[in-house]
Amino acid sequence: MHYETVMDILSQCNLGALLLADNGRILSVNPAADALLHGNGELAGQRLHDIAPELCHRGSHPRYANIAFGEYLLCSPAPELEDMPEHTRLVVFRNATNDVCGDVLQSVLDRISESIVLVDAECRMWMLNDAALRMDELIPEEVYGKSMPSIYSMLDGNEMALPRVLKSKKPLPGLRQYYATCSGKTVDIMSDNFPILHNGQILGAFNLTQDWSTINELHKKILSLQEKLIKQSAPGKKKQKNGLSAKYTFNDIFSVDPAIIDIVRQCRQAARTDSSVMFYGETGTGKEMFAQSVHNASKRAGRPFLAINCAAIPENLLESLLFGTEKGAYTGAECRPGLFEQANGGTLLLDEINSMNINLQSKLLRVLQDGVIRRVGGADEIYVDVRVLSNINTPPYQAIEENKLRRDLFYRLGVVNITIPPLRERKEDIPVLAKYFMMRYNEKLSRSIQDVDQEVLRRFQAYNWPGNVRELQHCMEHAMNILPDGISVITPKYLPAHIREPVRAPEEVQPDMDSFDSVVRAFERRKICDALKKNGGKIAAAARLLQMSRQNLQYYIKRHQIDVTEFQ
Repeated sequence: MHYETVMDILSQCNLGALLLADNGRILSVNPAADALLHGNGELAGQRLHDIAPELCHRGSHPRYANIAFGEYLLCSPAPELEDMPEHTRLVVFRNATNDVCGDVLQSVLDRISESIVLVDAECRMWMLNDAALRMDELIPEEVYGKSMPSIYSMLDGNEMALPRVLKSKKPLPGLRQYYATCSGKTVDIMSDNFPILHNGQILGAFNLTQDWSTINELHKKILSLQEKLIKQSAPGKKKQKNGLSAKYTFNDIFSVDPAIIDIVRQCRQAARTDSSVMFYGETGTGKEMFAQSVHNASKRAGRPFLAINCAAIPENLLESLLFGTEKGAYTGAECRPGLFEQANGGTLLLDEINSMNINLQSKLLRVLQDGVIRRVGGADEIYVDVRVLSNINTPPYQAIEENKLRRDLFYRLGVVNITIPPLRERKEDIPVLAKYFMMRYNEKLSRSIQDVDQEVLRRFQAYNWPGNVRELQHCMEHAMNILPDGISVITPKYLPAHIREPVRAPEEVQPDMDSFDSVVRAFERRKICDALKKNGGKIAAAARLLQMSRQNLQYYIKRHQIDVTEFQ
């Protein structure tokens, strides 16, 4: 068969074919090749290497040619023809875009920690990521192409989620399911299920799931622990110190800074009422200490004080922890009171409130407005009397703008707003706190340290303390742990390494123009110094000007050894 006839036949099969000379020049092109290479009838005479060099490769392994954005071609075996012109060869290729897209999608899915299952319009298993295969203990070759109901069987009496999504063409978020796989594995999951639609036609569906078994066990343990602690704090019981009690009072707050002294005064005033208080401050500034002090100075001091970190607990678990559960709300659910019920008559502290899901914030709003909760899976309204305090580590109005805090919730939680300044803005407190921690750890560690060297205090004053009071506390604990017996004064050699290094005056960086890294570093330093100068050394304001987080700016300040006090 003549090669031109073969090229035409290949074109009818959507296979591109080129007659290529030994020097790489294209001699002849079939219509499919012209279309795949976007030749517009002008490919003849051009060098293939200039258009798609991967197609020139003669190796045994297939190579993809990325000829345009999102488009890929793949070489195919060329037929052996007897009437080929001398010093020529036939190059055959096909459109492989779908192949590549499938591989890319699978690679992306495999790196997602949540389990993901995709099915086609007939509910046949289409794609599973590695997390799904591990969780369900499945082998891809044994399940791909098979009907989903043949792989999974429901154990909770409910219809499987993805078939329901295919029928309704509507998503099913936050669905609890309990099932067994064909491998014999039983799984308790929380899933979000979504249809795949194109021009109104259902093409398939997928879900994102989390294994709820471990979380559910953790949930039960936390609730059981809370119940025990609440019983210990019940009226008539001897008070015991525990992780859920408020141990700090205003007498534990040491400061000579006028701003902190005024904040203590404000908090003492606020403690006389039941108004909500929101504390804003960087990590380590002592927000929870102030919150506990408010509780212990209030008329609720003899009642429970409960605290929960909203950033540390998944959304679904957080809701049931706050509001409690009714039996049957989900697989394994029991009748348990939540934190609002357990804190009835007392105080509840919501730490990192800006990390709470926006939808859950709306449910919290009703409790604050009406004093009414409803357990997860329950229908009865339960009235509670709880004072709510909250902590936030970003400026409240910034959190509102970033849609991390509902504006109406802020107005309820922030009736009283308290801003706790970072340690670097109240450096007169550093010697006081250092001496306080020295005395504290003398007692705790059975030491008899007498003093802190002046050079230590000088370096403390020059340091920016990104971890605030908590970092200073840990620094003192470090020094007193490693200080040898017989030495009664803390000197610089016993400080952590990042503080122990001598404080050097900032030097203007003279970049080596042959070094790209040095040029970048010089630019970084200059921009940071300019921002600090414009804002009087205020790191928060400089961070906003540079459009970066305060913590990130502090890292670069430390990296470039910039003395912020020069700009204050």
